[in-house]
Amino acid sequence: MVNYFLSLPFTLFLSNGTDIHALPPASSDLLSFGYTHTLANMFSLILVQTFYLFLSLSPTILSAPVAGPTEAVLAFNTLQTWYNSTSGLWSTTGWWNSANCLTTIADLAAVDSSILGAAKDIFSNTFVQAQKTNLQMLKVITPTYNIESTYGDDFPSLKNFSTVEAAAAPPPSHPQGFVNSFYDDEGWWALGWIQAYDVTKDPAYLSAAVDIFNDMAHGNTTPCGSTSIWWDRNHTYVNAIANELHLSVASHLANRIPNNKTYIDTANLQWDWFQRSGMINKNNTINDGLDKQCKNNNGTVWSYNQGVILGALVELSNATNDKSLLQVASTIATSAIKALSDKNDVLHDPCEPSCGADGSQFKGIFIRNLQILQKAAPNDAYKRFIGANAASIWSYDRDTRPGPKTNGLGLIWSGPVGRGGSVNASTQSSGLDALVAAQAVGVLPSEGSTALAN
Repeated sequence: MVNYFLSLPFTLFLSNGTDIHALPPASSDLLSFGYTHTLANMFSLILVQTFYLFLSLSPTILSAPVAGPTEAVLAFNTLQTWYNSTSGLWSTTGWWNSANCLTTIADLAAVDSSILGAAKDIFSNTFVQAQKTNLQMLKVITPTYNIESTYGDDFPSLKNFSTVEAAAAPPPSHPQGFVNSFYDDEGWWALGWIQAYDVTKDPAYLSAAVDIFNDMAHGNTTPCGSTSIWWDRNHTYVNAIANELHLSVASHLANRIPNNKTYIDTANLQWDWFQRSGMINKNNTINDGLDKQCKNNNGTVWSYNQGVILGALVELSNATNDKSLLQVASTIATSAIKALSDKNDVLHDPCEPSCGADGSQFKGIFIRNLQILQKAAPNDAYKRFIGANAASIWSYDRDTRPGPKTNGLGLIWSGPVGRGGSVNASTQSSGLDALVAAQAVGVLPSEGSTALAN
């Protein structure tokens, strides 16, 4: 939100919440005070200063909707307390999580114009600064197929991970731009910049997504099929998330750059492979990945693997006009809700209450993409589910104590907010995904959606 304030007697300052700038003075006959001024000019000065003082005292009247900020906007304001304008990332969370922070902010800007100006500033700053910061990291896949990321100087020795399914360390060369050692990380940034492009129409963001897509294509050297891609540059794992993201990025680009057939061809081939890969199990949910023999490894059914595919299939359906893809997506969504929800329709991941820095992001990704499916193929059950999760978060998983982290959102959406560790930018942006989805389909708590008593 832009704030105005007046430094009496005559200087007007403009603040965006972090930086303060003096506005250039108006003509000297209006804002310069001296004994030679006429009474008319003095009266004009009073009127101008009174107007600017009104702006300083009433910024919300001019910048917020008449009804006041929604729950999603309040949660967005809290998320921004973790934003580091120097790095362009959100502190307390990681590189790929920050891409998801960016995405949910873009999603909110698409449905609530009151934050569009702030969102544009975030996009432009992150676009410049995050490319300079691009974090070196170590990632491992644990025996339960959760991801554990470690950054920079905190790298542990790989010998500490003797029981993991796969481990990957960065190559010696430093990453550049939004490209690094992990193709799933790249996919998250590509989708974030595509969404930023959708709300700003800045071609630089779409161009970045194209560059990322081109790099992801280099991962298609797996033994499991020529259109599948590796999770990482060290070729340790073929998993669902990297391939779903590759499909989603290709499908998104096919709809935004339709004259380049590379994207639709890639998307069609990727979906054909994914269907035949065996990762979609007999319960119509998606396991984590493939084993060394390219068979379903029966890995954990994570919410984000059930989510990314939904948005990917909606985009592919739009690109091909194949409505049957929406039915496939609906089958997966319904199965995921059944598998991962409690009796009150609140979403959970198997890692709770200890999901680490990565698993804390997963649920928001599912809700974000379920909302996309709901818009493409309306289903009252999905709308109720989105509303139930938003209401539960706001009622039971929100920090209501006064302070900078008021409206902080925790890991476990059924609450309480402290269970599962401290609130951070990952849990906040994940919960924000649910609130944004609820606002998009009209089921925010303030719009009448309620949570069942726990």
